[in-house]
Parts: sequence; structure tokens; C-alpha cells
Amino acid sequence: MLFFCLLAHGQQAAVGGSSQYAIGADISFLPQAEQQGTIFKENGVVRPALEILHDHSYNWIRLRIFHAPTTLPNDLEYTIAAAKRAKAMGFKVLLDFHYSDSWADPHQQPTPLAWQALTHAQLVDAVFTYTRDTIAAFRNAGVLPDMVQIGNEITHGMLWPDGRLPANWDNFAGLLQAGINGVDAGRGNLARPLIMVHIDRGGDIAGTKYFFDKLESYKIRFDVIGQSYYPWWQGSLNDLRANLEFMASTYDKDIYVVETAYNWKPGNYIQHPGPFPETPQGQRGFLDELNRVVMATPNGHGKGIFWWEPAVSGPLAARGFFDANGNVLPAIDVFDPFARH
Repeated sequence: MLFFCLLAHGQQAAVGGSSQYAIGADISFLPQAEQQGTIFKENGVVRPALEILHDHSYNWIRLRIFHAPTTLPNDLEYTIAAAKRAKAMGFKVLLDFHYSDSWADPHQQPTPLAWQALTHAQLVDAVFTYTRDTIAAFRNAGVLPDMVQIGNEITHGMLWPDGRLPANWDNFAGLLQAGINGVDAGRGNLARPLIMVHIDRGGDIAGTKYFFDKLESYKIRFDVIGQSYYPWWQGSLNDLRANLEFMASTYDKDIYVVETAYNWKPGNYIQHPGPFPETPQGQRGFLDELNRVVMATPNGHGKGIFWWEPAVSGPLAARGFFDANGNVLPAIDVFDPFARH
């Protein structure tokens, strides 16, 4: 009992005493959901989803941006508008560059259509210019991001085929550095946003070691590690715990679980049982335990969690924080004990 009291006190100090521990949510689809008429409620009362998150201690939001999307809403104008709204409420902002016109992840990293005929050198210039101009636009709008991802789940590189791994590490490193340089050029005289490198190896020590050992050989300056952790893809919570310990001791950088989710109704564990029931209480239990694991990372290097799309509508709504009637689910209150007073 004494141990858990001390743990709770430490969590309160980390979360309630400062904003350095990120209680985050990717809300990239939220404005679109609202525009389409999706209603969010708490205790049966209609409320904006962002207000609900804010009132339950969420202090960061994550926004993805695509280069020239044709079917998805996440272009520059849409994303700046979402950042303005969040910043006005006191949220910090993590900007997630996909460097694509659509989804970029370990299975696909398509180069934007406008860049597909470019040589490697021209592609490096394009990444730099696009990143610089995007960051400058956010700065001019008064919403310079607090943290920036150079690519999304770049375990197998980015901007394929030029920067595809493992064949093209030199090209990939040049593209990554161009993005980082673009952030520096776009921020003007304002403080440099934290630079995140994000992969999808939450429970995989060997895969994490391969990627970051290789990356370190290129002497690229970045600040924090981002990991995706979906338990049906990336192992058990014990696997995640072991990898967090490995990363903290090996790379001495702060670490964020920058994508995670768990269903509140059956979806991912139909054929075999999951670590928690796919129920509202099971979803809450998963987030609560995940938070304990991250906070226990050695040397204070576990710096936060971002839930992937708690307010998404459509087929992925089962991973969100709202039920079929729009009422917020029990997972929302995991961080209530750490609210600022």
C-alpha cells in the first residue's frame, strides 16, 4: 500500500505540478467529425470534445499534416485552425509531418505526387522548403508547435522509394536532416520545438535498437523518441516496459508513447482474449496500466502518452472515448487524480 501511495504522489507531482508530462490526444479528425454533425456528451450533456479532454487533465494535442491531401481533411489551413483552437485552451501542440498526400506508416510511405519526379537532391530541397514554410505559417499564425515529428512511424524510412529502409539509409538520413533543418529555419527567433523521431516498435527491443543505433551513426540531432504501442501489434505491456527501460538506459532521451488505443467493444481480440476485456472498463484499465508503465520508466524518461483519435467517428470509433450515443466513456477519468488545483 505504501508503494502505491508513493507512486500516486509521484504521478501527481509529475502531472499536476508541471506540464512536462504529456497527457495527450491525437484529434486530427475531430474538426471534421464536428463539421459532419457528430455530437459529444458527458453525463448526457452535449459538450465540445476538446473541452471534455481539457477538463480531465489532457494538456497536449497531436495533429497530423499531409502535403496535398485530396480525400482527407488534414491540410495546412485545417491543421492551423485546429492548432489555434487548442492553443487558445492552453494545450500544447505536437505537429506530425507525414510527408505524404495520405497515410504514411510502416507499410506505406508514398512520396507526395508533386515530388515523385524529383532526384534525391531535389527531394531533400523540397522537404526542407516545405517544412520551413509550414512551420513559418504556424509561427505567423501564433501557434508554433511545441514539438514536431519528422515523419510518421518511420521504422522503414520515408518518402519511398528514395528514403526506403534498409536499402537507402544515406538517403533517408538526408531527408530526415532536411526536415529538422526546415523546422529550425521556419521557427524564426522563437524557441526551437522539440524534435521527435517516431517508430512503431513499442514492445520490440531488437527493432528499436537496430533503428536508433543506425540513426545515431549519422549524428542527427533530435530530442525525443516516439513509439507507437498498440498491444495487438506491438506486444505485451511487459514487452513495452522492457523496451522503455532499454531506451532510457541506452539513449538517455525522453520517450513518449505517441500513439496508443484500445477498443471499448470487441474488435481486435475476436479470435483470442486480449490483455483487458474489450469493454468500457477494460479500455479504462488498459490506459491506467499503460500510464503506470510509462511513468515507471527509469530516470524519469517516460514523458507521456497520446491516445490515437479519442473523438474519431466512423469505423474506428470503437477505439475512441465515446460510445455509440456520443457519451464519454470511463477511460476519460484515468488522469483525474492528477488534475491541477
